[in-house]
Amino acid sequence: MILYGLKTCDTCRKALKSLPDAEFVDVRADRVPEAVLRTAHAQFGAALLNTRSTTWRGLAESERAGAPLDLLAAHPALMKRPLIEAGGRLYLGWTAEVRAALGAG
Repeated sequence: MILYGLKTCDTCRKALKSLPDAEFVDVRADRVPEAVLRTAHAQFGAALLNTRSTTWRGLAESERAGAPLDLLAAHPALMKRPLIEAGGRLYLGWTAEVRAALGAG
C-alpha cells in the first residue's frame, strides 16, 4: 500500500497512523508517478484537484484554466490528499468510505 500526500498534511498524518504498514510518498519531494497520476485523473476527474487549497487560491485565473495533469505536475500540493494505492485500486481522501474499504478505523 502506498499513500501519496504531504508530510505536513493533518489528514495524511491521520491516514498514516491508521495504516502503519503503508509506504509514504511526499508528493512535493518525490512526486506521484505519472502513470499513477493519469490513472487517478481518469478515475476521479476534477475531484483530484483541491480547489479549496491555499495553493489554488494563489494561482492566477489563467493558470487555473490549465490542464489538470499539468497543474498537478507544476504544483503537487494541489492534489487532494491522500491518494492511496492499495491492491491495484486507488482511493482519494480519508472519508469514512475509504477507511472502511481499507479496513482502517
